[in-house]
Amino acid sequence: MEHISTDICIIGAGPVGLFAVFEAGLLKMRCHLIDVLPQVGGQLSEIYPHKPIYDIPGYPDITAQQLVDRLMEQGAPFHPTFSLGERVETLTKNDDGSYFIQTNDGTTVHCQVVVIAGGLGCFEPRKPEIDRLLEFEGRGVAYMVKNPETFRDRKVVLAGGGDSALDWAIFLSNIAEKVTLVHRGDTFRGAPDSAEKVFELAKEGKIDLILKSNVVALTGEGHLQEITLLDRNNNVSHIAADHLIPLFGLSPKLGPIANWGLNIDFSAIVVNTRDYSTSVERIYAIGDINTYPGKLKLILCGFHEAALMAQSAFKYVYPEQKLSFKYTTVYGVTEF
Repeated sequence: MEHISTDICIIGAGPVGLFAVFEAGLLKMRCHLIDVLPQVGGQLSEIYPHKPIYDIPGYPDITAQQLVDRLMEQGAPFHPTFSLGERVETLTKNDDGSYFIQTNDGTTVHCQVVVIAGGLGCFEPRKPEIDRLLEFEGRGVAYMVKNPETFRDRKVVLAGGGDSALDWAIFLSNIAEKVTLVHRGDTFRGAPDSAEKVFELAKEGKIDLILKSNVVALTGEGHLQEITLLDRNNNVSHIAADHLIPLFGLSPKLGPIANWGLNIDFSAIVVNTRDYSTSVERIYAIGDINTYPGKLKLILCGFHEAALMAQSAFKYVYPEQKLSFKYTTVYGVTEF
């Protein structure tokens, strides 16, 4: 049984949790991270490590795993510690306001502040209602793209209308024998630029785009072979397929966190946007796991939340100190 003492315990070692290490480190606060996955990176490493990301400042194009690697490099000078492959089970508040956290492996962590940063362990893929979907899981049906080479020279059908569906349709068009994107609507929820690229690929004949339709059934002998579609006029069609990748997002799965007395709305944790604190003192929630008016589930937004969280958490780690900053400019040194 391992016992760890730290300033901040971060639950979730995804990109937002990793950036929180950097922001806390700038303020000389130590961090320990816990994640149910056996490696850092959260959704980025587990679901789509090779997926290109286009909305990270300073990186016109960076893969998910490359971003995780850069975040690890950025936080390395602050020497974070990790408990990977473990799930948080209990949270106990001490008389002095600090917390004890225990994992399913018996690891205990004493900390002044708890930061819930989601992590893949708090989410599961949304599974659409498709006949025989579960039967073909692992035999042609997958909810993530871990290795794009799996789909080389194969017939791939993607279902969805968000950023992941658009991005993978674009990426796999250069790898798969045939890519078909099926969407129930005629407009996309993803980035307009990505949607424009998908329409252009369809015009060029590089992908097939089927709109106003749903995947309703799967058939095959031992492995997926055919997909049945139903359009808005109740017309049925069939297309050959080796793989189906339904991309309908992830649903929060809070687990034991749901019993911590937090204010929860539709499986997301309600926070104060001043500092992303929860309804329980010394517990913060950042990244996709939280909710507030105007919430955008973007990595960039999670980075912003991590920065404000760290500023607020400082008072619990160093209660006798006042947080101040010094900036040196051509006009001299400014302190506030």
